[in-house]
Amino acid sequence: QVQLVESGGDSVQAGGSLRLSCAASRYTYSSSCMGWFRQAPGKEREGVAVIYTGGGRPYYADSVKGRFTISHDNAKNTVYLQMNSLKPEDTAMYYCAARGGACSSRRTFYAYEYNYWGQGTQVTVSS
Repeated sequence: QVQLVESGGDSVQAGGSLRLSCAASRYTYSSSCMGWFRQAPGKEREGVAVIYTGGGRPYYADSVKGRFTISHDNAKNTVYLQMNSLKPEDTAMYYCAARGGACSSRRTFYAYEYNYWGQGTQVTVSS
């Protein structure tokens, strides 16, 4: 069964931190490019960070570099997003996404490349 379940979203003040988790089924997790997209009201869905669960460097959107860190735990089939120094513009619904195979260096944040999506977890950052 394909499954991606996000958790960890919350409401925080600017400068605060949150850690999001995405628990995946073994089928979805294994040898997959997995990570996070987000979508704010009236905005297009945008990539945040992804990583290849089979081993590889993480990819980050320029807007979150230096503030967010993606990691994964193969034993738990889980991908995490540590978000520090949160800004109001980080407010969005955050979705876990996955696709089979390594992350594409040229299509890293093309949403259509990802086959599986979680239900989303809301992150709200107030100033």
